[in-house]
Amino acid sequence: MDQLLHHLRHLGFTEMESKIMVELARQGSASGYEVAKRLGVSRSNVYATLQRLESRGFLRCSAGEPVKYSMLKPEEMTRMISDQMHTSLDYVERSMPKSEPEKPVFYNVEGDKNVFENLSRELAAAKHEIVVDVWREEAELLREDLQQAEARGVRLLWSCEGGEGMVDQPLPFLPGFPSYGTGTGRKFSLVVDRRWCMLGMRGDSCPTQAVVTAHPVMTGLLLNHFAQELVLYELEQDIGDELEGRYGRRYADIAARYWSSPAPDQE
Repeated sequence: MDQLLHHLRHLGFTEMESKIMVELARQGSASGYEVAKRLGVSRSNVYATLQRLESRGFLRCSAGEPVKYSMLKPEEMTRMISDQMHTSLDYVERSMPKSEPEKPVFYNVEGDKNVFENLSRELAAAKHEIVVDVWREEAELLREDLQQAEARGVRLLWSCEGGEGMVDQPLPFLPGFPSYGTGTGRKFSLVVDRRWCMLGMRGDSCPTQAVVTAHPVMTGLLLNHFAQELVLYELEQDIGDELEGRYGRRYADIAARYWSSPAPDQE
């Protein structure tokens, strides 16, 4: 009984309407006086509710004195409710004002706590892929989140500078990759599901700061940078000797120009 009343109220009927409907369904038909007596409520409230339910089509009313009311069959009532709800839902879907889609924004996050809380939240929500470009210190802080994502079946592509990776089979950086640890801090970037990214700096000599966005241009730039660096690294590993043999010192100069850290007196 309580469950039935609960679901009737959930469908939009008031408590009084629900009780009257159940009582009439139980009795078959009854006058307003009989319903009020059985429920122990005032006749004025019962009569007003009966008239309201009849006007909405949920009750049938017999001619004669006293007037008797009866419920629709359950399947008729539920079909009527279903049709009314679908009509309303279709109208709302067609008529609800549509705002312009939100444009991706960039926002800044400062401080270790805020940065890593943002990262943990996004890593926990990752469904398909995480691309990570970090230093060993940051990899250690993200180790548990990354392992949990990998255990869920999320594809993990990552590189770790400054030591061995924290997760199995890390992808290596280019040899001589620019050292962001000197003076300015360590660069880190992450891209989640190719839709969200964070790019920031962290270190003993600088406050932890990051830029967060879902803008496709930024996520695309980070993904392209990551892929290009690793492709170049693979080429270096496969045919580096041939390149050096063909171009001689010029090859080393070209590589140093773009891959190596500037000397202190050149900064």
